[in-house]
Amino acid sequence: MTPAHRAGSPREADHSPELRAAARHFGRRGFLTVTGAAAALAFSAGLPGTAHAAEADPRRITEDPFTLGVASGDPLPGSVLLWTRLAPRPYEPGSGMPRARVQVRWELAHDARFTRIVRRGQATAHPELDHSVHAEVTGLDADRVYHYRFRAGTWISPAGRTRTAPRPGARPGELRLAAVSCQAYHDGYFTAYRHLADEDLDAVFHLGDYLYEYAVNATGGARAYTDRRLPAHFNRETVTLEDYRLRYGLYKSDPDLMAAHAAHPFVVTWDDHETENNYAGGTPENDVPPEEFLLRRAAAYRAYWENQPLRAPQRPTGPDMRLYRRLRFGRLARFDILDTRQYRSDQAYGDGWQTPGPASEDPSRTMLGTTQERWLLDGWRTADTTWNVVPQQVTFARRRNVPTPAYKLSMDAWDGYPAARARVLDGAAAAGIENLVVLTGDVHVGYAFDLKADFDDPASKTVGTEIVATSIASGKDGADRPANWADITAANPHLKFYNGRRGYVTVTLTGERARADFRTVAAVTTPGAPVTTAASFVTEAGDPGLQAGVTRAPAGRRTPVASGAVPPAGR
Repeated sequence: MTPAHRAGSPREADHSPELRAAARHFGRRGFLTVTGAAAALAFSAGLPGTAHAAEADPRRITEDPFTLGVASGDPLPGSVLLWTRLAPRPYEPGSGMPRARVQVRWELAHDARFTRIVRRGQATAHPELDHSVHAEVTGLDADRVYHYRFRAGTWISPAGRTRTAPRPGARPGELRLAAVSCQAYHDGYFTAYRHLADEDLDAVFHLGDYLYEYAVNATGGARAYTDRRLPAHFNRETVTLEDYRLRYGLYKSDPDLMAAHAAHPFVVTWDDHETENNYAGGTPENDVPPEEFLLRRAAAYRAYWENQPLRAPQRPTGPDMRLYRRLRFGRLARFDILDTRQYRSDQAYGDGWQTPGPASEDPSRTMLGTTQERWLLDGWRTADTTWNVVPQQVTFARRRNVPTPAYKLSMDAWDGYPAARARVLDGAAAAGIENLVVLTGDVHVGYAFDLKADFDDPASKTVGTEIVATSIASGKDGADRPANWADITAANPHLKFYNGRRGYVTVTLTGERARADFRTVAAVTTPGAPVTTAASFVTEAGDPGLQAGVTRAPAGRRTPVASGAVPPAGR
């Protein structure tokens, strides 16, 4: 995330002449309002079934094609989505695969040794989709752990572990999830993912910035490799479909990320860097023609779907992709996963931290777009779970930068869209939502906020909780108390915790309470740092508001932990 839009294109986009010709038919207005027309350039000449690719014999694959591991996602009570991508040489264009479709077999078992197979099947890895595999397995038991793997010819993938969701009417005693975000490869190692893989979790929610479009040099930036050299094509900004595919090959080859995916089902949503920093709907950060950004967004969205454990309804058509969706875990919790990037109004006042004014406070400004916002508010009217969790991208609570009247707000966060935020909170109140938890990423720090009915009045009603997960690697090592810690905490009395280390947050939901544990590592510029719990907070069902929790020391002693916690008023 950078403070403002910059001028100039990162480099000449090497899109195909056919796509350029198609895109020139649509200006930005047509792109945003006539999605059917925009979908006409959905790479229609390169989708399975249109190119008539030949079929390759998987027995002739001579190198391990499972270099990017396996993943699962979007668990349902009787179904899971299994993912892999065939890529013998993931750092090369085409990943070392022929331009032919390949049949890939999958297995699902009750046990890690695959002695009790419960489902077998086959899926096609199409060259038009970069030989990615999305296998939807149905007919499974609810709320059960399964193990899975893939086969291509004589090659067998690493095994993964997943689990289905509870039945809609079930009342599970506990649900454990983690929230992660922001994993800039060039800023450090994905050490936090190695620890995440060892956690006992039902699901992981990735809240955006799965990759970054920025250049990665031959030594991996802050990773400072001495035992390898990365190819030169990584040392440029991603613009084309090939660029994005290669970048996913780089990121997904990281062993710690692969371990986390293999250990838990992921529920993913994007932010900006999967396409371009701080873009807003159809408005690019860079000063490029609308059709140029249209092509870039289409390329980025397609590569995102190819490389994530997403189901068929999320597959994009050109520059459009419906990523917002709803998951349910029995009567305990439901998750309204949002997309705060694709439909939003352009940032007011040129983006960055700015003094709020009529432009940012315009009631017509939207963060979610009309359709998604109505989907969220209408959905709450029928909510019947104890917890209503909203995984999304940018800071929801108000966040002033200084405790003086001359404060500024982030125009990229919900502070730049206060009328849209008010509509969401009013909708929750109208629907009788008592236990609202917002999960957020983006800002490379850990925050814990009380959500207030009136942020100008600290004594106003607390209407929910926001838990902000810090970054996996973005921002490099960070600090327990960043330089602006005193200003931010003094300016925002509803802020209960602020820590600038890397890591993730785990959230445990029961019928009585929600507990958040902020898990951090001391360094990511060198590998292998241990993980600690920086702070823990609890909010009781029916009584919104965060209270400092405790964490268990290794010897079993219950020890208060609050590295970065904000002292109570008067202290």
